[in-house]
Amino acid sequence: MKVDKLLRENEELNHRIDILEKQIDDVLWFNRLGDVAFIDKVFIYGPPPAHIRNPEQTGAKNPLKFWTYVFIPRNIDPSKKYPLIVLPHGGVHADFTTYHTHIVREMIAQGYIVVAPEYRGSTGYGQSFWRQIDYGGLENEDVFASRNYMVENYDFVDGNRVGIVGWSHGGMIALHNIFDHPDSYACAFAGVPVSDMILRYGYAEDEYRRLYDADYHIGKTPREDINEYRRRSPAWQAHKLKTPLLIHTNTNDDDVYVIEVESLIKSLKAEGKKFEYEIFQDMPGGHSFDRIDTKAARQIRVKIYKFLAQYLNPPKPIKSVEDINRAAYLPIK
Repeated sequence: MKVDKLLRENEELNHRIDILEKQIDDVLWFNRLGDVAFIDKVFIYGPPPAHIRNPEQTGAKNPLKFWTYVFIPRNIDPSKKYPLIVLPHGGVHADFTTYHTHIVREMIAQGYIVVAPEYRGSTGYGQSFWRQIDYGGLENEDVFASRNYMVENYDFVDGNRVGIVGWSHGGMIALHNIFDHPDSYACAFAGVPVSDMILRYGYAEDEYRRLYDADYHIGKTPREDINEYRRRSPAWQAHKLKTPLLIHTNTNDDDVYVIEVESLIKSLKAEGKKFEYEIFQDMPGGHSFDRIDTKAARQIRVKIYKFLAQYLNPPKPIKSVEDINRAAYLPIK
């Protein structure tokens, strides 16, 4: 009993440290991006919790509240309309951090408004919110709610020019969003996306598997409820694709194995869907190969931005690595 109590106290302490780390990183956003963007963090809501132990309890079915980051270029003309990028973070339990600084700067330099939701299960908001995780489930609706919030509350956001961009778990969320809400997005990019939870569960280690079959989460293994894991897997929802889509993966990715993304690609092809994809061969950086700040990674991001620009028509599209370099270090004009 004493050991169990100690473990619980240690878990609670870890969450308190995560909250402190989040608050520090929030300050860094203003330090690293304040010269080019208006930065805000707004409190909105998505659907009620996925697992309600007592549905009759007062407030049990209230919407789940969460924070979302908003980045607006400082040089916008409020009388005009601008494209929006929805940027969900990755990780099973993670959060939107200044790891994304250069990517957001690159988007801001092009004239994009960016919204980055801290959907249910994100780290840095305490144990209770962390345990609201619904991977491949209602988290997708939290992200969609952030998209709708921006369109409804900012007159200069063009609801017809909304794209969604995500890597890893964020790529998975991007896929679910365009599958479930195809008329709400003009295009999507999914980088190294988690694509098949059944396959992923098979090659993952036990500690990782427990994040899914925990009693506060899915609560079952694929063997116990394979259809539930199928429902949460983009590879099994490929028939829904209607939105222009670009997919990237990397053969040496040691997080989302290439075989998982290939499963998605084959499913889309089997359904006769039109989409774009590229399988990179042993690119340095592994899982993060196109998010790091090497020249090769920036060249790949130029490809991504050119794809997005076809459908979102930003005021100042990035067309070269030189444009990315300017976005990283120079103020926008």
